[in-house]
Amino acid sequence: MATLTIFYDGFCPLCVREMAQLRRLDPEAKALTLVDIQQDDMPGLYPHIDVAEAGRILLSLTADGRILRGLDSTHAAWSAVGKGHRTAFLRWPVIRWFADKVYLWFAANRYQVSYWLTGQARCDSGSCSRR
Repeated sequence: MATLTIFYDGFCPLCVREMAQLRRLDPEAKALTLVDIQQDDMPGLYPHIDVAEAGRILLSLTADGRILRGLDSTHAAWSAVGKGHRTAFLRWPVIRWFADKVYLWFAANRYQVSYWLTGQARCDSGSCSRR
């Protein structure tokens, strides 16, 4: 069983790209289980995960049953694949408060930010579309 299950928005181009990077670093899925919250059977597969909340903020579930949110999920994911140094500074006490505020803004505006950064506004059925 993976050490962390991540519930991500499969309609978000940037989210999909980040999950692809994590998948490449964990090709045998020993550290991570990546779950697209947009899949139809999501509520049945994970009834204890609030899909609406997962649509507002990245959620992850640890092997011991704890739910992590936002950048705590991000840092746990990168740490699970041995790259936690990339996100560790986001959890430093002085930076954490600011980073969490920026993350919440990003999460609420992720489709528009994705479009600004990638030219892709939304993904569906495995492909991302241009606006």
